[in-house]
Amino acid sequence: MAPLSRRQPSRASVEAQDCREAGVLALFYPDDNDSAQLLLTKRPEAMNKHAGQVAFPGGRREEGESLEETALRETEEEVLIPSEDVNLLGALTSLYIPPSNFCVHPFVGTIDYTPDLSVQTEEVAVVFGVPPELLTSRKARMTINMRVGDAKRDIPYFAFNGHVVWGATAMMLAELAVVMDPLVLEWESII
Repeated sequence: MAPLSRRQPSRASVEAQDCREAGVLALFYPDDNDSAQLLLTKRPEAMNKHAGQVAFPGGRREEGESLEETALRETEEEVLIPSEDVNLLGALTSLYIPPSNFCVHPFVGTIDYTPDLSVQTEEVAVVFGVPPELLTSRKARMTINMRVGDAKRDIPYFAFNGHVVWGATAMMLAELAVVMDPLVLEWESII
């Protein structure tokens, strides 16, 4: 799900980058039917950066905290899920984001309850869930030709119930899909 210009591993690698660091959390939760959902957020349209974009909860690392602590703290601040409720399962590949000069470190976790999806905070306008099987569905993967800088480029994205997920979040979701694809995803097996 990386644009053609970003498909070389060296262009996405955090190695040898002098970048700001961020931690994000791909968080699975059970819905009312005990089916797994992946929590995503949509940023407010009025934000200075990443306005209206769909993202994982997360943000900039503060001095003295680990990247896992960053992902958990930011999740608590943005969607009001207490850090102690999250069972961290592991990490995905860190990703360098050239336009913002961030090295993003994604983590995967679970909670054992349905969070409040009506939460709105300064950094979150909408909270919604996506069934994990949509990550591996070809029907959810699209491409649009957009002007980026001086040129028009084909930009891949996920389409989830009217939400468009592109850029770094789409790249991380694609890796998560590859990790999950060989598995038969049963909610009880990931809690």
